[in-house]
Parts: sequence; C-alpha cells; structure tokens
Amino acid sequence: MPSSLTASQEELKAAKVPLAWRDQCSALLIPLNTCRRENYYLPWTCENERHGYEKCQYDDMMRRMKKMSKLKLQQAEEAAEATEAII
Repeated sequence: MPSSLTASQEELKAAKVPLAWRDQCSALLIPLNTCRRENYYLPWTCENERHGYEKCQYDDMMRRMKKMSKLKLQQAEEAAEATEAII
C-alpha cells in the first residue's frame, strides 16, 4: 500500500536509489540525495531535507513497533485462551 511519501518504482530507478532504501520514506530520499550531490555532501547543507527524512524514518519505525506489540499481545491472548480451553 503506497503512501504519499512513497515514490514510484520508475522514480526510484531514475534516481538510482538502492533497493535497501526503497521504503515508506523513499519520496523524501530523492530530493535529499539530490541536495547532497549538489552540495558535495557538506554536513551543514540539506538540513531541512535530512530532518524530514529522519523524522519519517522515526515515525515509520514507531508505527511498526506499535503494530508488532499489538500482534504479540493478540498472540499472547490467543495462547492464554487455548491453555484455558485445554484445562
């Protein structure tokens, strides 16, 4: 399910984004990498683009962690119900 922050495969291929970085925040990575190349990777440039990309990465990680904790809780509840049914 693509989100508004996910670039199309054609855009990613044209921007030469490696497969490992083609995630939910890939649309923010393209302008960040363009800015980095234009400014010779100077650390004090492209701060707004980098901050936006890192924020997106953090939000995505938190979303995945919440989803995983809900899944683990659901599995624990199902295991408890199965144990009670056996007894």
